[in-house]
Amino acid sequence: MNAAATINTGDTAWLLIASALVLLMTPALALFYGGMVRRKNVLSTLMHSFVAIPIISIKWALFGYSLAFGPTHGGLIGGLDYVGLTGVIDGVHGTVPNLAFVAFQMMFAVITPALISGAFAERMKFSAYVMFVILWSTFVYDPVAHWVWAEGGWLFKLGALDFAGGTVVHLTAGVAALVCSLVIGKRYKYPREKPLPHNLVMTLTGAGILWFGWFGFNAGSALASGQLAALSFMTTHLGAAGGAIGWLAVESLHRKKPTALGIASGLVAGLVAITPAAGYVAPWAAIVIGASAGVVCYGAVLMKYKLGYDDTLDAFGVHGVGGFLGALLTGVFAQKSLNDAGADGALFGNPKQLGIQLVALVASGAFSAVMTFIILKIISATVGLRVAELDEREGLDVTQHGEEAYNEAGGSAHTPPEGEEDEAPIARNPVRAH
Repeated sequence: MNAAATINTGDTAWLLIASALVLLMTPALALFYGGMVRRKNVLSTLMHSFVAIPIISIKWALFGYSLAFGPTHGGLIGGLDYVGLTGVIDGVHGTVPNLAFVAFQMMFAVITPALISGAFAERMKFSAYVMFVILWSTFVYDPVAHWVWAEGGWLFKLGALDFAGGTVVHLTAGVAALVCSLVIGKRYKYPREKPLPHNLVMTLTGAGILWFGWFGFNAGSALASGQLAALSFMTTHLGAAGGAIGWLAVESLHRKKPTALGIASGLVAGLVAITPAAGYVAPWAAIVIGASAGVVCYGAVLMKYKLGYDDTLDAFGVHGVGGFLGALLTGVFAQKSLNDAGADGALFGNPKQLGIQLVALVASGAFSAVMTFIILKIISATVGLRVAELDEREGLDVTQHGEEAYNEAGGSAHTPPEGEEDEAPIARNPVRAH
């Protein structure tokens, strides 16, 4: 049959739009993260997200897509059949051109390593970061994407449910973030000083654009413009709303004041948690999942102060914990009647699904942790992981990139004298103070 005869133009248009929406999420992440660091590190933080776009896009086209979605080798990794997108251009994936599917998945591969950067903001060398995103995307993201989403992947065949990346994207990135924060170590003067976010307007703007782009992330994962996309769109929105309300509620009880940073953090936590479930659960369940994530992720962020690790922007507390919770609750609230490709969860008579979800989470999380540790040790032994203390005190914008985000006086950057470094005031917010 002629390939063109099987292509649905409506489905194709929707997937291309969804791909653009997912791409928009990476600059949105840059704003979200950039507002939470000190002003002397805002450009370096934005660069972490922006540089991932060209690097991972090229890597994906050259060999990443082939490793993730190529013919399986023992259910563990794809082959090299599609290197350089050979044999992909003229094909069809369901009702859309192969290239539309490749582009959509590319945007997922782009944002995932950028999420990890929140853990080591303000202290990693830029050269080390470039090396990290290439190695991590190749040796962690591509294999786990194959396990869960490729038809021959071992977790796919086991029946693990991950509609849009709760396990593949958020859990793997969140666990990697925790490992990075432990291996790289704490920032200068942390936790004696916990700097406040320098621009919450930027963070809220980034959060709002993330909410908008997430409709492409989740509803686009239906790969068609029908009922399933509509369900995923609605559950995504309600999950975000539930997360925002859950975080604000517990924050109001705990701190007596709801904060702007709290609503931004909560809606992102809700979006993370609903991602694996978006196409498998009813709208009411999305509210429960989102609200649960808002409460649990709030607690997870508090725990970093008790446990003593420095996850600068709470990549583990929001993405790792939120992704784990959402994927696990998918095994509770999933309904096969909503998506024939899914399964019923424990609430609908299939407790086995909860066990399958747990296997997928433990396997993917453990793999990400071990591989991330190895990658960091390789980078440490070659280009080095961390900037010098003096560079950290001066700020990574100047020392790593030779420019400043805010230069109102028009003067040149300089190294502050001992004891006069550009330090933010000590934070009053015990939850998202960095």
